[in-house]
Amino acid sequence: MLDSAVFDRHIRRMRTLLAAFCSVAFLSLGAVPVQAQAPAQAQAPASNPQVAAVERYFNGIRTLQARFVQSNPGGTVVQGTLSVSRPGRMRFEYDPPSQLKIVADGSQVTMWDIANRDFGQWPIGWTAASFLVREPMVLQGGDLTVEKIERTDGMLQLTMSQTRKPNEGKVIVRLGENPMVLRGWSIIDNRGQRVDVSLNGLQTGLPLAASLFKFDGPDAGAIRRGAN
Repeated sequence: MLDSAVFDRHIRRMRTLLAAFCSVAFLSLGAVPVQAQAPAQAQAPASNPQVAAVERYFNGIRTLQARFVQSNPGGTVVQGTLSVSRPGRMRFEYDPPSQLKIVADGSQVTMWDIANRDFGQWPIGWTAASFLVREPMVLQGGDLTVEKIERTDGMLQLTMSQTRKPNEGKVIVRLGENPMVLRGWSIIDNRGQRVDVSLNGLQTGLPLAASLFKFDGPDAGAIRRGAN
């Protein structure tokens, strides 16, 4: 059990991380081809059947729910539940003692933490994890560029960057094969900070209430005043 001082430091680190997590601009509109920076052993992604299979997999998902484990810079680890309803909606709900929640309602992402008086909002197109809810997901000639593809121990790993701003950061998506299933992802920002997310117990096709993807906390002023 964390004492209050240790937990406060943990939360401060997590808030800093999540501010970076929610501000990486991965999905600006438009497509400008870029030179892939792939090592020699990586497979060229252009018109690649594996990339096409990943597109089909994500575009075939309507709803998704899973437990997640998030590993942050500095060594902290947090857990919670991820819910997704494509297009445009997702929710990260962190386990207690954290009161942190992140919700995308189709147009914007809201992050709030009542205990720590935190509240923030961003356009959904400016969030690194919004590849999960992009409709349609286009990885060949679209908003994202697949820089390299790797296969290891039955896992398919795609390293992607924003097509128009490849230096803003990267998303590394990991999927199991046969059958294809999302296992997690890593986000690396333009300062080299890395967040790793792994998924467990993933289920698709579940009926998820629309209310799950709406901001359901106090108003921003109340949060900043420390509402309970």
